[in-house]
Amino acid sequence: MKEAVPDGTSPAHCFHCGLPASSANQCYGEINAEKKLFCCSGCLSVCQIIHQAGLDSFYQRIEKQQASLAPPPAVPADVDQYALEEVQADFVKKGADGSYQAQLMVEGIHCAACVWLIERGLAGCEGVLQGEVNMVHHRLFLRWNPEQVELPDILQRLAALGYAATPFNLENAEGLQKKLHRQLLFRLGFAGFGAMNMMWISIALYAGAFSGISSDFRHFFHWISFAIATPVLFYSGSTILTTAIRGVWYRHLSMDLPIAIGAVTTYGYSFWQTYLGGNHVYFDTVVTFLFVILLGRYLEAMAKGSASSATLRLLELQPKMATRLCPDGSEQRVSVRKLVIGDKLRVKPGDKVPADGLVLVGDSHTDESMLTGESRPVHKTVGDKLAGGTVNGEGVLLMQVQQMGAATVLARIVQLVESAQGSKAAVQRLTDRIVPWFVATTLLLSSLTLCYWWFYYDFHAALLAATAVLIITCPCALGLATPMAMAVSAGFAARSGVLVRDGEAWEKLARVTHVVLDKTGTLTEGCMRVSAFIGSEDNERLLMLAGAVERNYTHPIAKAICASLESEGLSFMDSSDQQMLAGLGVRARVKDGAKACDVWVGNEKLMKQQGVLIAADLYHAYGRIEAEMGSAVFVAVDGVLLGLLHIEDQLRQGAAQLITELAKREIGITLLTGDSQAAALYMKNTLASHTTARIHVVAELLPEDKVAEVINLQKLGEHVLMVGDGLNDAPSLAQADVSMAMGSGTDLSMECSDIVLMGSDLKRICWSLDLAKRTMRTVSQNLMLSITYNLLLVPAAMAAWVTPVFAAVAMPLSSLLVIGNAILIRRHTRR
Repeated sequence: MKEAVPDGTSPAHCFHCGLPASSANQCYGEINAEKKLFCCSGCLSVCQIIHQAGLDSFYQRIEKQQASLAPPPAVPADVDQYALEEVQADFVKKGADGSYQAQLMVEGIHCAACVWLIERGLAGCEGVLQGEVNMVHHRLFLRWNPEQVELPDILQRLAALGYAATPFNLENAEGLQKKLHRQLLFRLGFAGFGAMNMMWISIALYAGAFSGISSDFRHFFHWISFAIATPVLFYSGSTILTTAIRGVWYRHLSMDLPIAIGAVTTYGYSFWQTYLGGNHVYFDTVVTFLFVILLGRYLEAMAKGSASSATLRLLELQPKMATRLCPDGSEQRVSVRKLVIGDKLRVKPGDKVPADGLVLVGDSHTDESMLTGESRPVHKTVGDKLAGGTVNGEGVLLMQVQQMGAATVLARIVQLVESAQGSKAAVQRLTDRIVPWFVATTLLLSSLTLCYWWFYYDFHAALLAATAVLIITCPCALGLATPMAMAVSAGFAARSGVLVRDGEAWEKLARVTHVVLDKTGTLTEGCMRVSAFIGSEDNERLLMLAGAVERNYTHPIAKAICASLESEGLSFMDSSDQQMLAGLGVRARVKDGAKACDVWVGNEKLMKQQGVLIAADLYHAYGRIEAEMGSAVFVAVDGVLLGLLHIEDQLRQGAAQLITELAKREIGITLLTGDSQAAALYMKNTLASHTTARIHVVAELLPEDKVAEVINLQKLGEHVLMVGDGLNDAPSLAQADVSMAMGSGTDLSMECSDIVLMGSDLKRICWSLDLAKRTMRTVSQNLMLSITYNLLLVPAAMAAWVTPVFAAVAMPLSSLLVIGNAILIRRHTRR
């Protein structure tokens, strides 16, 4: 076999795309019994698919040297700099699997077809693990293997597809949006000016038809119309034409292709009639429908900006300046970007907290409503955590910076919201696959309409009918149906203190039939305290030994013991060789004075396992505490029981109302706890006194037992939502169909669940369930609106009942209708 390349393409260029194939990713493949060179395996796969589908005639264009149709590549300036680690440090993250992740701002995205082209183009690149486009924000989430491909190579691949990509940051995003809106407004204004002047000419020609205008004057007006329509088509419609040509060049049917064909065909036919002196001239139609389409796109861009503005509002919470205390005691106003961990800052009343940190001096309240959704001010004193972006109240606070930049709570919230707004639900992936076929069907129907009316009537009527079919079909509404609803709901949920990881979480949440609740930290406050010491002769030593074992753990019981130790002004003993026994307790080697001893802190099961004898009075006290929903913790030293800690927790406000609301929605309820059966029954009876809902309670569970309970429910056909504290319930959260973690404004567990509730308001659980159903109902409505619009108006256009101008008005209105319906989701948050 010989190595063959197309004419005009050197052997060092890819047979498929014509780009240089000199990198390490180049490969060879057999096409029609000939060995071809390709720049990557993606081009090889696409080329094989084209030949298998019988579309190999595409490559005849290369042989005929039609490469001049290709748009110039939009490679960013100094693209090689993005291979440097110091440059990537500002916007690239390293994943747990060693892959790199980045958010890129992509210029040139116009419709769902562009999304399809970019994602398919990147899917064929070796080393690219994931590429998902956010159509609403024109953003690309990219994940790649740095050992197989470098970022500049990916940017060049995007440029070859006709899209310019740069690293995302807020300033670049705002600047690009303003630039695109300004360009669109200029084109719209120019088209509007042309449409107004064309209207006077059309009035003159229409009036002259009745008054007997001479052919010379009519011909003169046709040339004036040509002079107006030409710059409108090639300036105002330049983006439409460019996108259409780019789509043809890369063998992809974009949404702009039917519009461009309709505009160019009508313009060309009108010019031919003008040149021949004919009467069938439609320059006014070309100018008018271009103006209406651009007007619709401008309104659509404004509506998208309004719908997705929640992220920008969150970003605006971050202050620009901070007051830093210098070592000599003086104050200095500095940019927040210049802060480093350990800096001491002064936050005055009414100021925004510049970064995450700890209160060193002062007593005040902070407004965390934009983070948690709760309007009540939160009291802050020495040792409390502060979240960047929250507003200080009446007192002056001296704080120390602990987290900066992307590590702050606000930054993580923004990342989570952006991820949810840009993620794709299953229904959206389906519509993305439909859009290219939709455009192909449009071209086919337009061709059939042209042939039918030309054969049975005349070419003039056929041209107008075919153009109307090309313009009136709108895959944009189909492509926007899901992402707009997801973007609106994710943004407004975040403002209400509900953070959703991705669009699939909304789909799963809308199908929930059973809710599994963890007791500690979910239905209870989780803020436990040591209320009594039982059986101990030295309470301080008992507390210090327990604190030494529990100090490195985050369980609510461990926090309660450590907090009591600190509040008593006692110091922590040194400990080592720490060990956690799931569902039982903890152990450590503690240095008690001059000697070291083994200390065990846990429940009755742990004591029995270690052979520790429990006196009758302590055993009785243990049962009483557990029966009253408290927690009894034994402390044993070197196999001898030292005493018992009585730790109390309180039922969270709104717990009974949550059970009642779930029952109203006919959702099953299961309460899981690792506490004793008596404590679980006490909780059940307490809730039963406020509600008639049926609650299934399972007690004395280890983490793996909770997973088994979730699996059993799923085997019964239940779609399970697991609600836990996000830390100790990780296995059961992962097993559930959809998981929800209780969080707080300054201590979030965002990585272990699909949804994070910022704050402690249990009402948000039912609120989230309702919002998910409302979101998916909106998605269904949008899809139905889009399908109904096309089913009704496309046949009308084929029947020549619709003019191209009417089609140009109807097409953007369908997209605006979908966007407007998505914005109505806001009513849910108001309610």
